Amino acid sequence: MEPAVTAHTRIRTFNTKDTYPEQKLDNDLCQTVVAKGSMVFVRGQIGQDLDTSESVAIGDAAGQTEKAMANIEMLLTEAGARLEHICKITIYIVDPRYREAVYRVVGRWLKGVYPVSTGIVVSALARPEWLVEVDAIAVIPEDAA
Repeated sequence: MEPAVTAHTRIRTFNTKDTYPEQKLDNDLCQTVVAKGSMVFVRGQIGQDLDTSESVAIGDAAGQTEKAMANIEMLLTEAGARLEHICKITIYIVDPRYREAVYRVVGRWLKGVYPVSTGIVVSALARPEWLVEVDAIAVIPEDAA
């Protein structure tokens, strides 16, 4: 399986629907990314509006993930990067039962990107209403305009 985006070298690409056939997931990932260019580190994003600091989608892990991914896209754009430049994501959830819903949302946002991904179940995040946090590392290729 070859990734649709070739900004960086993606090694051992796979889709979670093959790895976890019992779950309704469709995430394009890989085991390793070899990147060239400028690195962009995006702080963990949660279900919070960055302009107002208002928490959104209270009690809804998928809704919070939508906002977190929208924040990541906005922050990358502000840094001169795009979602396709993401090489590594880390997803933190407070309950393993949220995993499938959260990963479905992330999978839609990163379809064809094939980042390296790590998922961690934590006892809590910084605020009790936050159910999921996603951070990202992107590398802007040297030849990107």
